[in-house]
Amino acid sequence: MIIDWKVEGMTCSNCALSVNKYLQKEGAQDVKVNPIDGAVSFTNTLEKPLENIKKGIGSLGYKVLEPNDHDGHHGHDQGSDGSFLSTNKKRLLFCLPFTLVLMLHMVDKWIHIHWLLNPWIQMALCMPVFLVGLWYFGRSAWKSLLNGMPNMNVLVTLGAVASFAYSLTGAILGWGHDYLFFETTASIITLVLLGNYLEEASIESTQKEIRKLAKSQKVMANMIAFDDKHQEQIFPVENTVLKEGDLVLVKNGEQVPIDCKVLWGDAMVNEAIITGESIPVSKTKKDFLIGGSVLESGLVKAQVTATGKDTVLSGILKMVQDAQGEKPPMQKLADRISAVFVPLVIGIAVLTFLGNYFLADKSVGIAMMRSIAVLVISCPCAMGLATPAAIAVGMGRAAKNGILFRNASALETFKTIQQIVFDKTGTLTTGSFVIAGFKTTIDESVFKQIVYSLEKFSNHPLGRSVAAAWITSEVIRWKNIEEIKGMGIKASDNDGNEYIAGSFKILPADFVDPNHNIFITKKGELIGWIDVADEIRPEAKEVIDWLHDKKIKTVLLSGDRKEKCEALAGQLGIDEVIAEQTPQQKLEKIAVLNAQVPTAMVGDGINDAPALAKASLGISLSDASQIAMQSSDVILMNHGLKNLPYALGLGKHTNITIKENLFWAFAYNIVAIPIAAFGFLTPTVAALAMGFSDIVLALNSVRLFVKKVY
Repeated sequence: MIIDWKVEGMTCSNCALSVNKYLQKEGAQDVKVNPIDGAVSFTNTLEKPLENIKKGIGSLGYKVLEPNDHDGHHGHDQGSDGSFLSTNKKRLLFCLPFTLVLMLHMVDKWIHIHWLLNPWIQMALCMPVFLVGLWYFGRSAWKSLLNGMPNMNVLVTLGAVASFAYSLTGAILGWGHDYLFFETTASIITLVLLGNYLEEASIESTQKEIRKLAKSQKVMANMIAFDDKHQEQIFPVENTVLKEGDLVLVKNGEQVPIDCKVLWGDAMVNEAIITGESIPVSKTKKDFLIGGSVLESGLVKAQVTATGKDTVLSGILKMVQDAQGEKPPMQKLADRISAVFVPLVIGIAVLTFLGNYFLADKSVGIAMMRSIAVLVISCPCAMGLATPAAIAVGMGRAAKNGILFRNASALETFKTIQQIVFDKTGTLTTGSFVIAGFKTTIDESVFKQIVYSLEKFSNHPLGRSVAAAWITSEVIRWKNIEEIKGMGIKASDNDGNEYIAGSFKILPADFVDPNHNIFITKKGELIGWIDVADEIRPEAKEVIDWLHDKKIKTVLLSGDRKEKCEALAGQLGIDEVIAEQTPQQKLEKIAVLNAQVPTAMVGDGINDAPALAKASLGISLSDASQIAMQSSDVILMNHGLKNLPYALGLGKHTNITIKENLFWAFAYNIVAIPIAAFGFLTPTVAALAMGFSDIVLALNSVRLFVKKVY
C-alpha cells in the first residue's frame, strides 16, 4: 500500500534527507520526499503503526499534516502551531522592529542614540528575537541532533547562541561596548527568517503550473437525478461528491467536472489543460471527456467513469509530484555532500576561532565573530535546492504543455540521447485506417462477422479500425480467445474450430502473396485477407528533420513488412530500418542499440512495452495502450509526436539549469567560507548573503518558465 503525506517544516534538501533516512531506517520502501512542496510518499512495509511513524517524523522537527490541513500553508514552516508566530512571514514581522532598533547603535557616530549603548537595553531588545529563534530554529536543531541527522538549523542556532552568550557574559562582567554583539544575534535570526520567507515566495512560483492543474480538480457539477415520477432533475453539487455511474450535464462554456463518458449530445472540447493543445476536439456518444477540459460549444449528458485519485488529472498530478520527489543522479551527489556538510562546517568554524585567536593574535570577540560568520554563511540550503527547484519548474512547464515525466531521471537522461527509435503503426502513422480492399473464399457477410468478432478484442490499431468499419450486432460467442503479441488474435468456437486474425506471420512460409495487412485463417486454412491504408502523422516529417538538425540518428523498428517500412522511411528520411520484428526481437534490438549509444524509443502498442522499458528513455503517446504508457518514462499527451522536440529541449535545458544551480551553490560555499574565516564578512552580512544565495537559485530556476528550449 502506497502512503501519501504532506510534511510541514522541510526547508531544504537536508531536511528532506533526514525524513528520507528516518523512513528507510523504519523499513519503508520506495521513499520519495519532495522538499519543494512537502510531499512524502512510500510503500508501507512498516512494522510500526503509522501513528508512531508520524510521531517519529515529529521528533525530527517536522509535522505530518492531516488531509484537511493541505489547503493551508505547508512546507518551510517547522514548529507551526497555529499561534501568531506560525509562519515565516509573521515571525519576520515580529522580529524586524526589535532588530532595526538594535542596528541603530551601529550608526551611533552619526545619530548619537546614547541610551542604546546600555547593555541591558540591548539585551531587552534582543531577547524577544532570540527566544523566537530558539523556538523556531533551536527546537528543530536539537531534535535533528538527537536523531543523529543534523540539519541547517544547527548552524543558525549555534551562531545565534554563541553571539548571545558572549554578549551576555560581556554585559554581566562589564567588559564594555566591544564585547556586546546583541545586534548580531538579532540580525542573524531576522535575516535568516527573511531569507526563508523570500525563498518560500520564489519557490512557490516554481509550483504555479502544478497549482493551476490542482485548482481545476475542484469545481461545481450539474448532477442529473430522477424524482419519484421518473422526471429528470438537475441540481448543482461539488464534483468531489460524485461517484462512478452518476449522471452529469455539461453545458456550453463549462469545465468538465470529472472524467466521464458521453451518453447523449455532441460538443467541441478544449483539452489544453491535459494535452497542451488548444485546438478543440470533437466529442460525441461513447467518447470520453477528461475532467478539467472545457466544453467550448455543445451540450452533453455523461456518465462518471472515474473519481478521486483514479481520474486522469489526479494521475497526472501524482506522476508529476512523484517525479519531483525522485532524485536524479546529479542530486544524489549534492545529497551526499549535504549529509556531511553540517559537521564539516562546525569543524571549520572551530578551526576559524582557534586560528584567529592563537595564530592571528585576534581578540576573543573578533575570533568569535569570524567563526559565527562561517557558521551562518555555510547553510547548505542552496546546495539542496539546486536540483528540486529546477525539476519543479521543468515538470510544471512540461505538464502545462502536455508532456508527463514519470520520473526525474528522465529529465536528466534527455541530455545523453543520441538516437531515437520509432515504432511505425500508431506512432509515425495516425493509427486511423480505412479498409482499402479485401478478398474471401467464403460468404462475404459471414467473413465480416468472423473478422468483427475477432478484432473487437484487439488492442492493435489495425484490428480496432477494421472492427469499427465492420461493426455488427451478430457476434460469434467464442469458447476462448487470446491476443498473441506481435501475431494477432486467436479464438475457438463451440464446435472446436480455431480462427486466427493476424499478420503474414500466421501463414505458411511458402505462401505466394503475403503483401496484405490482415489474414484470416480457419483451422490453419486461409479464408481471406484485408488491405488497410494508413496515413502518416502530419508532424512526423517535421519532427524527423528537427532530430537530424540536432545530429540525432533516427531508426524505424517495426513488426510490419520490410517493403512498407522502407517506403515510409523513404518518405520521412529515417536513417535506418529494422522491420519484421517480434516483441522479443524488438527488445533484443533495443538492447544492442542501447549498448552503442544512449537510445530513446517512441512507441504506442502492447508489443512495444518491453522495448520501451529496455530503452535508455521510453516515450509513449497518450493514445497508446495502457501497458505501453506504464512502461514509458515520458508520455506525450497531445495524441501525436509534435511535442517530442519540446520534450527533448525542455529535458536538456532543465539539466543545464540544474548544473548552473549546483555550480552556484558549490562555488558560493567554496568562496564564502574562506572570506568569512579571514574576517571580510560580519555575521550580519553573512546571514544576508546566505539568504540571497537561495533566492538566486530559485530565480534561476524560475527562468525556465520563459526560456526558449528548442
